[in-house]
Amino acid sequence: MTTSLSRLLQPKSIAVFGGDWAQNVVEQCQLLGFRGEIWPVHPSKTSVHGIPCFSSVDDLPDVPDACFVGVNRELTVELVGQLAAIGAGGAVCFASGFIEASDEDASALQLNEALIHAAGDMPILGPNCYGLINCVDRAILWPDQHGALPVDKGVAILTQSSNIAINLTMQTRGLPIAYVFTAGNQAVISLAELALWAIEDSRVTAVGLHIEGFNDIREYERLAQRAHELNKAIIAIKVGKSVNAQKALMSHTSSLTGDDTAASCFLKRIGITRVHSLSVFLETLKICHVAGHINGQQILSMSCSGGEASLVADTAISSGLVCPELNTHQINALGLVL
Repeated sequence: MTTSLSRLLQPKSIAVFGGDWAQNVVEQCQLLGFRGEIWPVHPSKTSVHGIPCFSSVDDLPDVPDACFVGVNRELTVELVGQLAAIGAGGAVCFASGFIEASDEDASALQLNEALIHAAGDMPILGPNCYGLINCVDRAILWPDQHGALPVDKGVAILTQSSNIAINLTMQTRGLPIAYVFTAGNQAVISLAELALWAIEDSRVTAVGLHIEGFNDIREYERLAQRAHELNKAIIAIKVGKSVNAQKALMSHTSSLTGDDTAASCFLKRIGITRVHSLSVFLETLKICHVAGHINGQQILSMSCSGGEASLVADTAISSGLVCPELNTHQINALGLVL
């Protein structure tokens, strides 16, 4: 995808299409303090949360930077085509029932192809996703609750799963979050493309990826290379070890998870750190936010307890880390303090 994502991800104007879910987007814009224009679009409503409504795309006062399309899947395709035709900056496609439903619905795959064709060169997130939260510019296309707060800088968290994204925004671990992006089915814009865009932002200190499946390994190689050049860490949690998880992912976002051992080897080869739980994911991102990309295998532990120090030493060995012996100078300095 060569089209710039900046209008969609850093919008100055947001158009919102649909009923209740779309109204939630307007509310979330107001709560986060979005400073740009908000244009609700509905054929019969006159206003949404105090903001006047427009009846159609043709009635909009200007071409929107970003659009939340919260209508059914057939109308989603139609609206995306209209928005692309007027030169909109991009859209979040909320509706499900596209490629992820193709096993049960013969028309789902055709609708997915029709959506891609309708979008043309216009970037879209989804379908089957919540959208984005931009905490550094206070811009949001998000139809539900969340725990994100405005920040000056922080990490970018990207996932195909909107529910995982909601959960991660609710963290209370002191981790500042600059961006949350959900990719859904990745019909047009992939997780790796979003990460490549985010990592270029000087306000992004590290990137966290919740990966269901790799659709283009070359994109991930480019992402890892760029992260290395910028000295920014990428932390990944890759799901799909079990057969049950693989089946769930196929019906969720139509992700092909692949062999788990191969996934681990691939991530290790390109220098992306893999973790295996959301808590470790968040804590590792916190370390990278504070200390930057950490190289080397040596670790220093300070504790008031010999028992705790022993636990750290044993954990370090199992993690491939090294606790070096103190040198004479360090021993003497500690002796003076203690």
